[in-house]
Amino acid sequence: MVLSSNISVRKTLYEVLSVSEDATYDEIRAAYSVQKAWEILRHPTSRADYDKQLQSSRQNIEIIASEIEVGDMIIESTADTLVLLYPCRCGDYFSITKCELSGMGHLVSGDGEVELQASDSASASIVLGCGSCSLKIKLVINETS
Repeated sequence: MVLSSNISVRKTLYEVLSVSEDATYDEIRAAYSVQKAWEILRHPTSRADYDKQLQSSRQNIEIIASEIEVGDMIIESTADTLVLLYPCRCGDYFSITKCELSGMGHLVSGDGEVELQASDSASASIVLGCGSCSLKIKLVINETS
């Protein structure tokens, strides 16, 4: 007599995440985070990249994704203020208002021209964070005459 077995050697998705088949959404989500961590940490290259990012964040070092000038920004004028925007790759924007720039000593005209007030330097820079993700850019402000 020969016994046949239809047992699969492949794991179910529940087994991969180490959760029961009646697991709640939160349990599955938590297990997925562990799985995602494993996917990154198991490869030496991705682990080294992660460790570098982690070390930078612990040292509170700002990693600047790119450097832009005021001319690269989109100018939106509302009834209350003027806002300068720059699109982020995540879909949101880096932004700064005329009031914020004025508070830092920069005059902004209606067409988006920025002038430095009482500065010995012909340029300045401001680090802007994205509204949604952790990316940062450096906004370089060159004096206009």
